[in-house]
Amino acid sequence: MLEDFLYWLDQIHPSHRALVGDKAFYLGLLAQRGYPVVPGFVISSEVFQTFLEQMEWAEPMFADLPNSSLHLDVDNPRQLQAVAQQIRQSMQAALLPAWLDQLEQYCQTWQTDALILRPSIALPFNLDPTVSLKTTGLLEATVCPMDKAMLAQSLKQVWAELFRAKSLLYWQRLRIELQQIRLAVLVQPIRSVIASGTTQLHNHDVEVRAVWGLGRGLVNGEVEPDFYRVDRQTGNHTHQFGTKSIAYGISLPSDDLSIPASLLPEEHYQTHLLASAQHTQPVLTDAQLQSLVQLTQQVAAELGTLLELEWTLSDAANPQFHLTQVIPDLNERLHPVVGSAGKTAASPSDYPLTGLAAAPGQAIAPAWIMPPAGIRQPTSHTLSSREIPPGCILVASTITPDWLPWIQQAVGIITEQGGLTSHAAVLAREMGIPAVTGVVNATQVIQPGELIRIDGDRGKVYPSEASDPTNGESIGQEAPVQEPHYITAILESLSNAETYTSQAPATRLFVTLSQLQMLDRLANLPIDGVGLLRSELMMLEILEQRHPQQWLEQGQTAELTRRLAQRIQQFAQTFAPRPVFYRSSDLRSHEFAHLQGYHAEPELNPALGMRGTLRYQVYPALFAAELAALRQVQHAGYDNVHLILPFVRTVEEFVRCRQRVEQSGLHHNPHFQLWLMAEVPSVLLLLPDYIAAGVQGVSIGSNDLTQLLLGIDRDQPELSFAFDAHHPAVMRAIEQIIQTARQAQIPCSICGQLTSQYPEVIESLVRWGITAISVDWNEIEPTHQAIVRAEHRLLLEAARRRLEL
Repeated sequence: MLEDFLYWLDQIHPSHRALVGDKAFYLGLLAQRGYPVVPGFVISSEVFQTFLEQMEWAEPMFADLPNSSLHLDVDNPRQLQAVAQQIRQSMQAALLPAWLDQLEQYCQTWQTDALILRPSIALPFNLDPTVSLKTTGLLEATVCPMDKAMLAQSLKQVWAELFRAKSLLYWQRLRIELQQIRLAVLVQPIRSVIASGTTQLHNHDVEVRAVWGLGRGLVNGEVEPDFYRVDRQTGNHTHQFGTKSIAYGISLPSDDLSIPASLLPEEHYQTHLLASAQHTQPVLTDAQLQSLVQLTQQVAAELGTLLELEWTLSDAANPQFHLTQVIPDLNERLHPVVGSAGKTAASPSDYPLTGLAAAPGQAIAPAWIMPPAGIRQPTSHTLSSREIPPGCILVASTITPDWLPWIQQAVGIITEQGGLTSHAAVLAREMGIPAVTGVVNATQVIQPGELIRIDGDRGKVYPSEASDPTNGESIGQEAPVQEPHYITAILESLSNAETYTSQAPATRLFVTLSQLQMLDRLANLPIDGVGLLRSELMMLEILEQRHPQQWLEQGQTAELTRRLAQRIQQFAQTFAPRPVFYRSSDLRSHEFAHLQGYHAEPELNPALGMRGTLRYQVYPALFAAELAALRQVQHAGYDNVHLILPFVRTVEEFVRCRQRVEQSGLHHNPHFQLWLMAEVPSVLLLLPDYIAAGVQGVSIGSNDLTQLLLGIDRDQPELSFAFDAHHPAVMRAIEQIIQTARQAQIPCSICGQLTSQYPEVIESLVRWGITAISVDWNEIEPTHQAIVRAEHRLLLEAARRRLEL
């Protein structure tokens, strides 16, 4: 459906960049933050790709055009022109799908007579990020009437711009392959305006160019614009008024819409001769100039870079500026200036930056600043993992699980938001890369490409030329750390089986996993199995950035089930006959709404929203697919996979899920067990009822249990000091759950960050009767040692008591 490939400006997310292009991406970001942007939507680059793939090319050499490089002799102008013309003519003659009717309906909501279709391109991250924003005059926009036939021709005309001779020459000279270019089309209403122009923000001043009417005269060089230079510190300005004899407006045919396909964009523009008084009259009043400069500085502060803006001044009783293009200079950070408006980037003197030590290890690498998180979400094709440079340190405002492809390329993570239990921290620990979360203004202080050091052990970030004052080590001139040294040391220590066989504890030691990367290295370690297989993180790669809901709605349930089963089976096979506890999906809306095909309204409080087993009642299809996948794993001969239900609020929820589990046939395997995550405080009162209803085991989720017992949002770094997983209230609740399970003679394990942050509590857990502890792989050795010490102490105490008798 068209909705899956169309993105309104106020709904674009960072993961959509490759689909909407940089022009639309930045306009969408500003629109969502309240800046005056003309409304519009984007026809994604996927539509263009599909169009090329479905074309019936008369020339065989073009048959694989969407996936080929189209190597041309650009020094042969005749051949270049002939190939370009042939491709463009074929494209203009091709038919578009039936969704054009729907596209026209969307446009009619603007109540305008004319539309402008503007090319918006994105390039892979490993290429110069400024190239896609420097194509003015290379790929032309097209203006057309509000008419379906003209809309179709104009859309194809914009697509065909990529294959103009000058365009083919440009990209080949830059050594950029055509298949690397993702061309989207931004569609907006267009009307005649009072004035238009550009502003360029430099570190010390702002340059403004302004003309009457639309900006085509400025772009074509037909009009000498008014020029203003405004000092950013004092606000004083100088000016030079140009000679402006004409102005451009919109001209549309009133009756005949049967315009030939060879129509050029200029034919819908109309030039007006200006009265002699307007030739030298200032385009902008002093108040308008001041307002425009203030708007420019606010946008620059928002993006943290120097930039160029294109703008219009609307033709209305109360004229208002609208932004039509934003071109950030990604190589130049915005420097603070006294008296400048809006926020400014912090000074590098603020180093070292301090946050929460979320994942251990150190790395030195260039920083990769992710776009601001104001724009959010999806598409059927997101950025591929190769588009972010390997070996960089990822710096972002916040990170949600759907950023996994980017995280897999990084050697470190820095976020402004999130705590020790955030998904950024969880994924970093599992993948063995350092992470520091809760770093205030990280995306403003750290510059793109800057060589920095991240210290995940101390929660610090340093510039490359600095030294760590705590140990005197130089921080500069090291190679990026692809695999922190502690990974090798830990794995070598863990592989020493003698340490474990001589001290095998009664309390089982599980590992918490979701990714395949560590499977081969963990397979032969003396651990007792997987205590928590996080399903929603596990399935991210197989979803291809599409929400499970879309897979199900588009009739791909069988394929989704097959992929899930295949992935789960890899864990089952690696650890067999040791158990693997698969925790079914717990989709918190703010973390997965960015995936393509998710249509639900945003939740004000996702942590308490439509998640866990309550979600299974409203959206039962995904849970059914998970159960079917588990059954397929059983049929493949693996009886070591068990199910844990997440975030269960009531006994009634559990009973409904148990019935569906029984209907799936999973209980036909006598080894299968159905467990419950104990993370909602109601479990303290209801655990005996859960057990009576059929719960066969309990896994305490210390992260959510702490959050809900103490009323602390675990994802807010400002509250990290109050998020105390070993608070007396939390520990008493855990003790009660363990003892209730023990009395009922069912197993009880614990997962989360409690034992990693506070290893001293392990003795209490063992003393109360915990049967298993599940930890991240890098916590296996210290946890094992703590369990052994605790059990030995208990044995000694028991021996002393017997002697005293």
